[in-house]
Amino acid sequence: MSNVPPTPSGLRGAVDLSSLVDRAQRPAATAPTAPGAGGAPAGAAPAGGVPAGADGAADLTVPSLVLDVTDQTFQDVLQLSTIVPVIVDIWAEWCGPCKQLSPILEQLTAEYDGRVLLAKVDADTNPQLVQAFQAQSIPTVAALIGGRPLGLFVGALPEAQVRDVYEQVLAAAEQNGVSGRVAVDGAAPADAADQGEPEPEPLPPHHQAAYDAIEQGDYATAIQEYTTAIAQDPHDQMAVAGLAQVSLLDRLQGHTADEIRSAAAAGPSDVAAQMAVADLDISGGHVDDAFGRLLDLVPTVFGADREALRVRLVEYFELIGSGDPRVVAARRRLASALY
Repeated sequence: MSNVPPTPSGLRGAVDLSSLVDRAQRPAATAPTAPGAGGAPAGAAPAGGVPAGADGAADLTVPSLVLDVTDQTFQDVLQLSTIVPVIVDIWAEWCGPCKQLSPILEQLTAEYDGRVLLAKVDADTNPQLVQAFQAQSIPTVAALIGGRPLGLFVGALPEAQVRDVYEQVLAAAEQNGVSGRVAVDGAAPADAADQGEPEPEPLPPHHQAAYDAIEQGDYATAIQEYTTAIAQDPHDQMAVAGLAQVSLLDRLQGHTADEIRSAAAAGPSDVAAQMAVADLDISGGHVDDAFGRLLDLVPTVFGADREALRVRLVEYFELIGSGDPRVVAARRRLASALY
């Protein structure tokens, strides 16, 4: 794992998926099968690694260009990456930036008409993939080319920058002999189906300003913009979640994961140190660990320390979403500890 806490700018260090790659390469004599397709593929990659349909015909039929992938089905995606590059989007339902980025990834994947696939990985339910991709913050975006991982970026980026990333991935894939195309099972030809994509709705002004500030690493400005949006509309839940997310990034900025975890290990009753490592857990999608750490501490402290823990937990609840079962259980446990 990298020792650098999450940033919105990029992955740190190499991704090691060697065990998954080895497992995917064992049945090398057979062609890849699309996840959920349940049948023989339309084409196979020849021994040299160049897909059979590189002349423009589809090499494989898949159920969708956007695939929901789990720890158990990821081998299929590794195999598919020998035909077309696969963009991997590690996300979570409670993650505000994920909700900004995912539609961009899905739209671009559709535009490339089978030359690239998008694999979506829910960080909350697929811990093996989160660990394999060293996803310390989400969204984390990577690529698979011929079964090999390539780190791309962390955090939400504007569409123009994401499009540039797609172009670079396709260029790298072509250089490595991965230049095939897949077709969606039962889909109409691209020219008949292309009715134009609706323009995404613009963000409210303070949301957009906060989003732009986050991309520049200016968390103080983003906090100010979200705070202003909440002051104007206290029911703006997207702003509340955005404020929680950027506040977490701001607290982690300038600290390494090793530094944070070492301080927490050295001071098990140090409220500030335990809240810092809980921030780290939340940023990596380890929600239960973060909740448990702080909830265990609540009954042991009083006064300002207890209030600090309460405020931080409430912030996590807003970030993850009040309807999440983990939040419901944690909120009930917090109330019991306080009253």
